[in-house]
Amino acid sequence: MNARFDPAPFDKHAVSPAEASKLDRQTSHDLKAGLVGTFPASDPVSPAQPAPTKEPERGLWSRLVSLVWP
Repeated sequence: MNARFDPAPFDKHAVSPAEASKLDRQTSHDLKAGLVGTFPASDPVSPAQPAPTKEPERGLWSRLVSLVWP
């Protein structure tokens, strides 16, 4: 058995610290640019796109009406 305990072994899939820092700065810059473009506003800028909305299902009555009055 190994004499030393290593709680965090090397992650070969992890992004390098320099690249992670660069990506963090880019994201921060993009959010600040978006905030400046929307000022003054009541809602904060979101880094993610909202979920698409689903069109409500049409009932039998609305389908019949659309056949008579298009």
